[in-house]
Formats: sequence, structure tokens, C-alpha cells
Amino acid sequence: MTDDVASASAEGDVCIPINVAEYVEFCFARGWTDGLPVLPANSVLLKEMLDGAGLRPDTVIAEMPSRKVALTAEKIAINAVMAGCKPEYMPVIVAVMKALATAEFGLHHVASALSGPTIVILVNGPIARTLGINATNNVFGPGNRANATIGRALRLVLLNCLRYRPGVADRATMGTPGKYTCCIAENEEDHPWQPWHVERGFAAADSTVTLVAASSMIQVWNYGNHEQFLRSIGDALSFLGSIAILGRTPGAVVLGGEHAELLRASGWSKQRIREFVVRHTGRTIADLKRAGRLDGEVAPEDESNVHYAMDTPEDLMLVCAGSAIGALSMVLPGFGSSKTAGRSPPIRIEAPK
Repeated sequence: MTDDVASASAEGDVCIPINVAEYVEFCFARGWTDGLPVLPANSVLLKEMLDGAGLRPDTVIAEMPSRKVALTAEKIAINAVMAGCKPEYMPVIVAVMKALATAEFGLHHVASALSGPTIVILVNGPIARTLGINATNNVFGPGNRANATIGRALRLVLLNCLRYRPGVADRATMGTPGKYTCCIAENEEDHPWQPWHVERGFAAADSTVTLVAASSMIQVWNYGNHEQFLRSIGDALSFLGSIAILGRTPGAVVLGGEHAELLRASGWSKQRIREFVVRHTGRTIADLKRAGRLDGEVAPEDESNVHYAMDTPEDLMLVCAGSAIGALSMVLPGFGSSKTAGRSPPIRIEAPK
């Protein structure tokens, strides 16, 4: 049940169907779905979902000042049931909601934008393996329940609790398929460097969630050496039509297996890779003006003056995921108008008490 269902039920003015098919149509009629059928959030399933994280229904998980809403465990659990989640996924979903509420992520800026960025959920640590969250083949694609339903639970909370409805608070011009669901795990097996959460100060035994707003997803195919590959990454992060290039927002690269091995063989550290990539995100002021990204006539000095898509190498997030086969990686240009918008810090996933 969403807030609307809960309040309607309490007032006794809506009869909630027991028949599953009728329930699905009931939810469709009231706009409580993402366009796909949802499961009935009955009291038994709701209790199991709450027990999965050891939470009381009235526990406040996160405050969302921009929406004037307090997300309780019950509200989150209802949407997790509707999304098709297993109870053991609930601790991950709770951490997702805490990440959503961080100032660094910039919820309203991301969720209401005309560009309709994808919110990518990145899961790190042992829980990803325990729950079977996909980190390898077809990592951004279909076929895995944990990936699909955890990401979908976030979308249903955005719709039903935070009221980011398409055409109303969600003003996306085009949107992306990733707005239905986008949850992946980092492939931490045989990793060239430290995984993302360890790099950010957590222990390898910790499990975390990080949210990343991606203005687009660009698949890079490159069989060259490591410098040639990294040049193509810089280009993808700074193409002339990019929303991110003028805002200088943090970007991310999801390295497939062959590219991760290429960089391992190079002996380059993450820091050296970041520095090289950021140096190759530059576009001349002349090119930006010719493409209409900056106003004014092209001046002689514009041919040599360069604007970079990122302020510092630290703005570039490097993670490993995807198949071991194929010289392919995914580039996620950032989103936002400030350096901190569009990426949460890693949030620890707490075990049920």
C-alpha cells in the first residue's frame, strides 16, 4: 500500500481488491505503478519485508525536506513488496533511501530534471554476492531478480511516496529505460585495484550502496592500448552535446573485464588513470561556441583555450563490472550544475538486528 492506499483504507472509503488481477488494475487506475504490474502488498508480505531488515513499521528511515516527506520503514516496505523484492533485499533498499536523502546526491535536482537522468544503484561488498546481485554478464540488462526489483523499488518510492510523477514533478523530456530500474554490483573478484567502497574508506567486509545520477550511458568499444582506450573514455565524457560538459559534474566509468585487464597490465594506478582521462575531457572554447554550447562569436584565442568536463581527477569514479569477454566499457557522464550534485557517498548496509 502506498500513502494513498493506506489513508484510503483507514478512512474506509476505498475497497481494496483481494483478487490479484483486480488489485493490479486497481493500482494502474490510481497511478501507483511504473507502468508494469505490481504485486499485492498484503499484511503478511509487508511483515516479512519489514522483518527482513528487523524494522518497526513506524521507524523513520530518511527525511526528504525537498518533498516534505518522512520515509518510514512501512512506506518503503510496501513499495518493495509491490516491486517484487525478496525480504532479504530490504537492508539494501533501506540504504538506498538513506543515500537518496544525502545532500551530495541532490534528489530534487536529479528527479525533476528535464534530462531525466538514470539513477544507478551501485552495491559493494559481501551482500552483493549473498543476494546474487549481478556484477558480470549483461550487468545493465534484464534477467536478474535482485538487480531488477531493488532498482524498481526505488522508482516506486519516487512515484508513490515522493510524488515524482512523469509530467508533473518528474519533468523529463525524453527519460531513459534506466528510470524503470538500474541496480548493479561491482565485480570485486580479481579486481585490478581496491573496490569503490574500500577506496572510500570502508573495509572490504563492509557492504555499501552508492547512488550515481547518469545523464546518459555511452558504451565504449576499443581494442587499442591503454592510452588509446582512455582517450576514448575522455571523449565520451565530454562530447559536444553532453549535459555534463559545462557543469563540470562528476562522471563514472564502468570498466568491462577486458578493459580492466588492459589497465591492470599497464601498471597504472587509479589516480594516474583519472588524471589522464580528465586531461582528455577538454574541448576548445571555439568548438563549444561552434556547437552552440557557449554564446558569442569565435575569437582567435578560443581556438587554444580549453574547457574541461571535470574540475579534478577525483571527480572521476572508476568501478569494474560486466562480462570478462569483450573490449567494452560503459561511460556515465555526470549530471548536475554543481560539483556535488548527482552522487551520494557510500552508505553502509546494516544487517537486521
